Amino acid sequence: SRPFQELFDRYIPGWRQDALSLRCAESLPKNEVWQAHRRAKERLIHHVNREDNMGMDVDIFTIGYARRAATYKRAGLLFHDLEWLRQIATKTGAMQIVYAGKAHPHDRHGKEIIQGIFHARESLKNVIKISYLENYDMELGKLMTAGVDVWLNTPQPPLEASGTSGMKAALNGVPSLSVLDGWWIEGCVEGVTGWAIGEDTRPPPEHADYAKDAAFLYHKLENVIVPMYYHDRDGFIDVMLHCIAINGSFFNTQRMMQEYVLKAYFR
Repeated sequence: SRPFQELFDRYIPGWRQDALSLRCAESLPKNEVWQAHRRAKERLIHHVNREDNMGMDVDIFTIGYARRAATYKRAGLLFHDLEWLRQIATKTGAMQIVYAGKAHPHDRHGKEIIQGIFHARESLKNVIKISYLENYDMELGKLMTAGVDVWLNTPQPPLEASGTSGMKAALNGVPSLSVLDGWWIEGCVEGVTGWAIGEDTRPPPEHADYAKDAAFLYHKLENVIVPMYYHDRDGFIDVMLHCIAINGSFFNTQRMMQEYVLKAYFR
């Protein structure tokens, strides 16, 4: 996002030519990091309220989820136990959720997933504001990966190929809360760059335990992430800085192309 580009330009000149220099991001001034994040979040919340008339608040903890509405991505995992989610929002700390993503026109199951999210939105409307934004494209993805507080990813292991949206979020200081699959197996340093949902077991899809994964997700929100966001701002910003310094500096196209050149083309 532009706020973080400007921040990097001031403190890490040359980061555009050498992404690895973002390793220095841990020394960025915390107040300026938070203000950059807040500006990005204000842009997103303004867009959500304009498009969906949700009345979302920039000071409320915001979860983001945006990707294809494919069955294996399990977009509805967050709503597996509505009562537990409702209790987290009322007893631990307020939250709001921004969704986006399209189903293939012939994907009946993908459309049903989106319908399920709308049903959850109706059920939770008095406690949690949930927006499902239309016309998901690169610009909307850019707004979301920069403007939410936590990036959610809930695929069914071992079916996630990579998960590049989480990498984009990391460059904007947005930590991931994700199943240990795809890139997050390498990128997750628990409590440092973000948080894991479940364990690194990757059972065959037919042995998936949906309820167990949902419980892991609720536990992290209830006992770790939401309390940190509201009561340990310094700690939360530390995670944001580690996102940039550890994940943002490494999981990017520049590093990938350098490896292709050195390890494949010039061999």
